[in-house]
Amino acid sequence: MSKRVFVIGAGFSSLSAACYLAKSGFSVTVIERHDIPGGRARILKKNGFQFDMGPSWYWMPDVFDSFFQDFGKSTSDSLELLRLDPAYEVFFTKRGHLVIENSLEKILDSFEKYEPGCRLAVERYMKSAKKNYQIAMNQMVYRPNLNPLDLISFETVMNAKHFIQSIKKIVYRTVKTPDLRLVLQFPSLFLGAKPSQTPSFFNFMNHADFELGTWYPKGGMSSVVQAMVRLAKSLGVKFKHNTTVQKIVANNQKAISGIIMNDEFYQADIVVSGADYQHTESLLEKKYRRYSPKYWDKRVFAPSALLFYLGFDKKIKEAKHHSLFFDVGFETHLDSIYGKPKWPSRPLFYANFPSVSDSTVAPKGKESCVLLVPIASGLESNNRQHERIFKQILSRMEKRLNVPLKEHIILKEIYSVDDFKNDYSSTKGNAYGLATTLNQIGFMRPKFRSKKLKNLYFTGQLTIPGPGVPPALISGKIVGKYIANRHL
Repeated sequence: MSKRVFVIGAGFSSLSAACYLAKSGFSVTVIERHDIPGGRARILKKNGFQFDMGPSWYWMPDVFDSFFQDFGKSTSDSLELLRLDPAYEVFFTKRGHLVIENSLEKILDSFEKYEPGCRLAVERYMKSAKKNYQIAMNQMVYRPNLNPLDLISFETVMNAKHFIQSIKKIVYRTVKTPDLRLVLQFPSLFLGAKPSQTPSFFNFMNHADFELGTWYPKGGMSSVVQAMVRLAKSLGVKFKHNTTVQKIVANNQKAISGIIMNDEFYQADIVVSGADYQHTESLLEKKYRRYSPKYWDKRVFAPSALLFYLGFDKKIKEAKHHSLFFDVGFETHLDSIYGKPKWPSRPLFYANFPSVSDSTVAPKGKESCVLLVPIASGLESNNRQHERIFKQILSRMEKRLNVPLKEHIILKEIYSVDDFKNDYSSTKGNAYGLATTLNQIGFMRPKFRSKKLKNLYFTGQLTIPGPGVPPALISGKIVGKYIANRHL
């Protein structure tokens, strides 16, 4: 009889783990507290508009390709992908804006026009980024990282300097223009840390950005969730929605015997949690927990987010699919997140108009939009601050796009820190897990294997490899393969 595995949560890492476990022959059931799968990548549908509630960037397509190939499928079998052109647009404080096009050659041309003489230095930087990407994919991120040796290889030793200097430092050596420095530092924000605290090795995100490209799956990121759910079900995975895990029950053999959900006990041979790490351990008796509240208080968390889901009654022809508004003080905003946490006075923000590329996510002749403001984890939702920030960023967007917007809003929903806490039991209301700082990478992240219970495992953004959708897929694979090797 197949061993019974319960996977807590239906986010990307949980779905990935469930697929690999089912392929290995386990009997897998995914438990999800909401009525739809996706976790932070759920969708919001209202009045004909559809919004990705969380992730909206499809980067590192090779990771998605690898995932589907592991199950004898191609990405094109499951998703309809479009490479965005332009990839995105960036607005600055003084010199207007820069359009990031869909090839490295075009981007280098744009950089050279913006800062004459910088092309060769940026080419060298991009060669380094590509090399680091290859090392990361081939030598690091797919390893269990249970000890320091998993970070050590000939390539990582030879590139040791990239782990002790920051992305900010090497970017500042590469270009002189503040605006271009922001563009090169921007991808590191996906890793949840300040560029000054992110090891320069992670400049491989620039390779993901400029060379691998920015893609869009028709229907939004939720279409990736749906493709993974279809795959999981074809492998025999069962799903229980609207179900809350109340307790993880352990026995005196230092093993889990089962879980209590919706007031009923279910026997389990193995439990994998893609839910918040600290929350999952709170479901255990204290003696079985690995990390104390003090441990979590000392971690550097990635930001939370203030999100506005908007529906407009007309098309916004001036908008790009993705736009970054770096038109205020970059360091000042980062200090409000990582320095002295507070609501930003003049925030940076990101605008996503998916209906620019996809007519299926908004009614005909209308536009869907998500505005995201990174904010400090640990703040409390504050309606007055929400409205102040909304008015400010909408006014700035109107000014930079040169188009009226306020009077055309016909739908507005807000999502903030308390929603992350309530919907995902997210520690401090974080949106992206732990920041990728030098002392929070690889084996120094919370372990995916419980120290005290031999059949409890964790997956997702709080463990290895780190935050982001592609790392979530990898996290699920690492856990699924490890369990198969250990328990079959």
